[in-house]
Amino acid sequence: MEIKTRVGHPLKQKTPCVVIGAFEGKLTAPLLKELDDSLEGIFTRAVKAGEFTGKNRETLLLHPGRRLPAERILVVGLGRERECRQERLRQASGTAATFLQSRKIVSYVLGLPVSGKNLDARKGAQALTEGIALASYRFDRYRKNENGEKSPAPEQVTLLVEKKIQTEADRGIAEAMSICRGVTLARDLVNEPGNAKAPEFLAEQARTIAAETGIKCTILEKKELESEGLGALLGVAQGSVREPRLIILEYRGGNNSARPIALIGKGVVFDAGGISLKPAEKMEEMKMDMAGGAAVLGAMLSAALLKLPVNLVGIVPAVENLPSGTAMRPGDILTSLSGRTIEVINTDAEGRLILADALTWAKRYDPRVVIDLATLTGACVIALGHHATAVLGNHDSLIRQLIRAGEETGERLWQLPLWEDYSAQIKSEFADVRNTGGRPAGTITAATFLQKFASDFTWAHLDIAGTAWEEKGRPYQPKGATGIGVRLLIDYLQRAAT
Repeated sequence: MEIKTRVGHPLKQKTPCVVIGAFEGKLTAPLLKELDDSLEGIFTRAVKAGEFTGKNRETLLLHPGRRLPAERILVVGLGRERECRQERLRQASGTAATFLQSRKIVSYVLGLPVSGKNLDARKGAQALTEGIALASYRFDRYRKNENGEKSPAPEQVTLLVEKKIQTEADRGIAEAMSICRGVTLARDLVNEPGNAKAPEFLAEQARTIAAETGIKCTILEKKELESEGLGALLGVAQGSVREPRLIILEYRGGNNSARPIALIGKGVVFDAGGISLKPAEKMEEMKMDMAGGAAVLGAMLSAALLKLPVNLVGIVPAVENLPSGTAMRPGDILTSLSGRTIEVINTDAEGRLILADALTWAKRYDPRVVIDLATLTGACVIALGHHATAVLGNHDSLIRQLIRAGEETGERLWQLPLWEDYSAQIKSEFADVRNTGGRPAGTITAATFLQKFASDFTWAHLDIAGTAWEEKGRPYQPKGATGIGVRLLIDYLQRAAT
């Protein structure tokens, strides 16, 4: 797909479709009045009939015939003008892309606003491009194209801009395409079926990223993990014949002396729950239990493509959690890399076990900040549904920065407390700590467990259990994997690098 800019008037474009925006309460704006005059009042009649009000994501398709050069005019509602920021533009361009893709229109012109009161041209063009690219995503490699069911992806989209902002808009498009490469990678990895993605599969993806970008890639296999003493990770992996991996990517875009930021992602390629077996219903979705690891791989790819001036370490502990004669049992005690012992109360609370060893491994890099992402707890879905990611940590400034990045990218975060009071729930009578505190405050006690392995650095934990998978489809999130975390991390890293 090619997205480029052009200087021109929306109503003078010869194209299969021109997309223009309309703000709620401003349906007589100059461009809309010009459109209405050109179409002999068709737009006004549609408004009076209640077919279009300008509300966010509303659409109205008009066929101008010979009265305009474009074959179609798609008007997209932008809501109130004062609320038009990056996320609103993403939703608008994503809505348009989905609408046109369903009608197999592969080339169109976008006349939506690029800059305004609340955003500059680069950010506006970036948001519009992200909306188009992410809405056009489909994971259909396992489907035959029978009866023309597959919707063709856009081939060329032209973004109309004023001459004075064209350079900045071009820059925004280029940045968005690099970011969307990372999101697409993350979505592909999560959508990939469990039979296709052993831990070694994720390791191969990391090697491919490293080969393309020149970043350093290290893969630890089972024997190395045993010699290093990653007992918590190995405990989770022992139920599967597919051996675990520890994936480490190192990107150096900053000064040699600058301490890195460490990104850690849970990489459970399939989670049946182990001996504490999950219910059968929706177990097929547990192929997405490596969405945190996918986000880290995607973010590392995008950061390298963008040449961000920051040093990064990406760590993905990759395992499969299955029940078998060799699987760990409830009541087992594991010795983690840190030396801390862990009583396994529930084998389905496995993500925090592999993250514990990954957090300890990260200490070798003396990171200035550590951020982990994981589809960690069903309790997070109960608490926040599918609209927000939970964020917890030991540093308020870091959490505020991540929340801001979430607002900018539309990947919203909500902070939960991490008080010392919750530690009592994971106290063990037989080991240093137990791996679950029961049902009350499940998201918080999981983070409390992780905190015991992250006490030496500035750390934040993102529980993406409710946001990594989309059930129904949203403006730029088709059904399936969302790729959550990549854009949020890149936004945070861009600010952290300045």
